[in-house]
Amino acid sequence: MTDFFNKVKQHFQNNLPFVIYKKPNTELINGLLQNDDKLNISQNLSESGFIFSSFDTNKKILIPKNNSQEISADFISESIILNSKIQSDINETDKNNFEFIVAKAIQEIETGTFSKVVLSRKEIIDLPNFDLSSLFIKLASSYPSAFTYCWFHPEIGLWMGATPETLLKVNRNKFQTVALAGTQLYKGSEEVIWQNKEKDEQQYVTDYIVEILSKSVCEIQISTPKTIKAGNLLHLKTEIQGIIHNNTNLRDLVLLLHPTPAVCGLPQIKAVHFINKFEGYNREFYAGYLGEINYNNTTETDLYVNLRCMQIQNNTELYKAHLYIGCGITKDSIPEKEWFETVNKAMTLKNVLL
Repeated sequence: MTDFFNKVKQHFQNNLPFVIYKKPNTELINGLLQNDDKLNISQNLSESGFIFSSFDTNKKILIPKNNSQEISADFISESIILNSKIQSDINETDKNNFEFIVAKAIQEIETGTFSKVVLSRKEIIDLPNFDLSSLFIKLASSYPSAFTYCWFHPEIGLWMGATPETLLKVNRNKFQTVALAGTQLYKGSEEVIWQNKEKDEQQYVTDYIVEILSKSVCEIQISTPKTIKAGNLLHLKTEIQGIIHNNTNLRDLVLLLHPTPAVCGLPQIKAVHFINKFEGYNREFYAGYLGEINYNNTTETDLYVNLRCMQIQNNTELYKAHLYIGCGITKDSIPEKEWFETVNKAMTLKNVLL
């Protein structure tokens, strides 16, 4: 891996765009090193390369396959001891503000404005010893079942993450996606009891995905929900797959799926309006999507939701990580409990960073 990361670091020092990534449960790191610093915008997801889309989809940045050097290496996992004893310093002002917004959302749900909304917040922590390759290796070693990535463009910035959620996989005329929602802290066993709040939240996502895809795909198969582990958290996951109609393209499917209720809410338009009005910051690429589009003779696409992610900024030679964390709000939500869910999700990254 040394030669692989030396190439990446040199590219980064030259201020040129690149992406490196490791797919879930694989032992290979892939990379695209763009040959110039052009900001390429995907128009209709018909290009071949790596896409990095903002939550609002106004920015769909493409690292094109035909103008990049492709690199790969066998991934050698390191033995990582996660710093599970980290104590998160509670900022009472942030806590009160977030709980106020959650309470407001619950009021809107009770009056019928929407049935679910996903609210998020941001934390900023110092990275005095930041090293790109070391952090990537720690993320990928710590969370082997996640999609781990590091993405950079000089006009956008540096982003890293280890996301547990697939948005869409396409291979010729077949598709796969997942409904992922509901969260609880992992305490040594995946045999847990899920409360109605988490079950309802997960069912919202499943029903929504099946409904919106029903006119564009056929032969839909839906698995039973199962518990999966993502870092120090457990989630409920349902797998959905089927056949794509001949008159449906990749852009059509992505437009239907993004943003799902797992990162936005239901109904989508009203949830987005509430998010924009009350969250108080720009999500940027958090809860957007990323991954390979039209790879391998343009027959395969592999996209993920950009969760468990961070933007890394270098201010006066001190790197800082901007962590993005969110949670789904339903009628059964309790504001303080939702706050601590975001604290637990932040720990997924802090355990590796600190």
